[in-house]
Amino acid sequence: MDSLAAAEYISTGGNRHSAASDWSSHSGILAYGADQNIALWRPIDEDVRGIYALLNGHGAKVTAIRFLKEPNDHDLSEIIVSGSADGEVRIWTAGEEDQWSCTATVKGHEGAVNCIATSVNGELLATGGADSVIKLWRWQDGGLTLVSATKTQPRFIPLSLALGHFRDSASTNSAFLVAGGTRNDVYVYALNHLRTQPEVKHCATLSGHEGWIRCLSLRSLKSGAYLLASTSADKYVRLWKFSSGEEQPNGIVRDNADIAVDRGSLTAKVQTVSADENSFAITFEALLLGHEDWVYSAAWNPSPESEQLLTASADGSLTIWEPDPSSGIWVSVTRLGEISGQKGATTATGSAGGFWNALWSPEGNAVTCLGRTGGWRLWIFDLGQQYWTQKTAVTGHVGSANGISWAPNGSYLLSTGSDQTTRLHAEWRRGTKRTWHEFARPQIHGYDLNCVSSTTGSQFASGADEKLLRVFDEPKSTARLLERLCRVQEPQEESLPEVASIPVLGLSNKAMDEAAGIDDAPESNGFDQAPVVDNSASFEQLQEPPAEDLLARHTLWPEREKLYGHGYEISESASNGHTLATACKASSLDHAVIRLYDTTTWDEIRPPLSAHTLTVTRLAWSPGPDSLLLSVGRDRQWAIFKQTQASQSWQLLQSNPKAHSRMILDAAWCPEGSRVFFATAGRDKSIKLWAQEQPDKEFALSQTISRKTAVTAVAITATSKSNVVCLAAGEDDGTMSVHLIDAGEGMALVGSLTLPARDCPATTVNRLAWRLVAPSQDKDGPGIPLAVASADSSVRILRIDVQCLIDGVQP
Repeated sequence: MDSLAAAEYISTGGNRHSAASDWSSHSGILAYGADQNIALWRPIDEDVRGIYALLNGHGAKVTAIRFLKEPNDHDLSEIIVSGSADGEVRIWTAGEEDQWSCTATVKGHEGAVNCIATSVNGELLATGGADSVIKLWRWQDGGLTLVSATKTQPRFIPLSLALGHFRDSASTNSAFLVAGGTRNDVYVYALNHLRTQPEVKHCATLSGHEGWIRCLSLRSLKSGAYLLASTSADKYVRLWKFSSGEEQPNGIVRDNADIAVDRGSLTAKVQTVSADENSFAITFEALLLGHEDWVYSAAWNPSPESEQLLTASADGSLTIWEPDPSSGIWVSVTRLGEISGQKGATTATGSAGGFWNALWSPEGNAVTCLGRTGGWRLWIFDLGQQYWTQKTAVTGHVGSANGISWAPNGSYLLSTGSDQTTRLHAEWRRGTKRTWHEFARPQIHGYDLNCVSSTTGSQFASGADEKLLRVFDEPKSTARLLERLCRVQEPQEESLPEVASIPVLGLSNKAMDEAAGIDDAPESNGFDQAPVVDNSASFEQLQEPPAEDLLARHTLWPEREKLYGHGYEISESASNGHTLATACKASSLDHAVIRLYDTTTWDEIRPPLSAHTLTVTRLAWSPGPDSLLLSVGRDRQWAIFKQTQASQSWQLLQSNPKAHSRMILDAAWCPEGSRVFFATAGRDKSIKLWAQEQPDKEFALSQTISRKTAVTAVAITATSKSNVVCLAAGEDDGTMSVHLIDAGEGMALVGSLTLPARDCPATTVNRLAWRLVAPSQDKDGPGIPLAVASADSSVRILRIDVQCLIDGVQP
């Protein structure tokens, strides 16, 4: 391990921007926008590692990404150009061992950066912004120099750009730019004298589309001509040919007067774009029909021997087009994706489904796309069987990851977030290879989810922006999948259902018996509902983690119970295996109560526990048989509750109404076996340790650790050194740190270290959780796995080399 922390797993979904992803033809890296980060992933990877790095630095969502090659030297590092919703443009350069750094930052636009286009040699790039400005930049000396800024026509915001060079202008002194956006036309500009006095001149308007232009893609032909694909909200794709003088239609070089033809004529209208002494004639080439909704993206096959166009649409399909060898007519040769979508669900009716982009692999033998759930889909062409095969891709939350919870034995990790989903992450074990993936999506809800708690190895409870909690049981299909691919022991309960489904207009996952099938499903009355099928057969055949299609449709867990009692949205829950403690958002003593439920009968244990006056932000059970319940809240106090031996009722053991000067955001108990103490983290930028002088004595402040920003998350684990524990802390700005604490009388702080920015989230750390792993299972290397959930939509598992810190080795 080269540093104190190593990223073992990173999960985050992609941003819903068709320009926010690119697949490098040089290195095979796919970069995509993931909230404020740039996620890096190698889709064609034998190890199926998934995301291997997140680049953070942007202050807003990443909206555009393009790879930029160093001019005239392909041996140098890969370069990424990215733009964000706050108008910032950044340049990222790869260093040794896949370590990336931001080498240039400019304020590109007053609004969001909608699109980026780069020239073939990498010297020139263009950006289009929501401020209705198109800017040209020159990449030189490791920075960006503004070449020109063009204000577009009224009510036109560029959404896509494409840059091309004339046949004899490789020096980039002249070029042409194609722009599409919030009007129905495609605009072509000539770029003159780029090295001296830049001039941008509008030369042609390509009409025909009846909706906004969503994407433009240029392909250079061997003859020096170009093919331009334009996709639109009118459901169509149009192809335009840019031909040099000797290749113009009918072999005639025409002047502008000759180009004008009647609208009713069957002859193709010819327009020209010229710069310096170079020119192209532009003609309409083909109209591609087949999609049933907006066409978001188009990409040409990078293979020089192939003339294929890939398109992605809101109708949930990827389509590959190519000209017929005999007639030259463009036809659809392959269709991938979701063949049947929801009836009547289109962008016109408010649907945000479908695919947002389409990308080819560098060799042209694989395609990938991003769906509305933030997950990628990957298909690789099998030459032997002449068939496209779907492979494992990356998935993740597309909203703030609010809660995480390890299974009691550490076999899998649950995460839940503002994208209204609960996801199960587990380690895929095959031979000596081990990689983490999403293996199930137990809950797809209608409210933002705030917390999740594992009650047993096959059950969890979650709370959302609603007044009740929901309890879910693991179905047999998921249990068998985890046992087969992850070596997780299948629960012995025979009552586990086979599958789950969501009824029409419902939020509850209903259990289905193994014998139940489609014939037993209720009538849909014209509305599509979640599939009600026996998916055990397909799961038995899986030899790799489920793809996004299966995750989104067939990995639901059936709902066991609904837990009522709270008056407002659920804020927190915690389980010790036999009791579930819950709290809701509150502004008064009456609602700031803690309700307890017996996990065997799911009856509420009355009366509710009272101590706080505002929202309880965190609940934590102490380890060991005599569980103490710790609660902290926005009212700046902590409270400890204990169950009496005689009456088995719960009572307040101790509270501290002024524990912090500002609200307390998190708390954690020490591990079993050490001195009994707990830590609290507050918005007052401090971590406080509270310990008992002797058993049965009150908890008193023993140590304070000051930080630079508000501390939002803490977690404590044991170490190999006796009486020394490791405390991990996350902060409001995403900073993470680890601290060694001697749990002796003085509660001394032995050592502290702040993790490198590359290992930390871009924004608030919402939750931290150490993995409790049996020694027989954890043979992946030194360190202890730490799960991290943050507001930048990422869920990470970092392996922290605590022994390195103990030994005083500086990483």
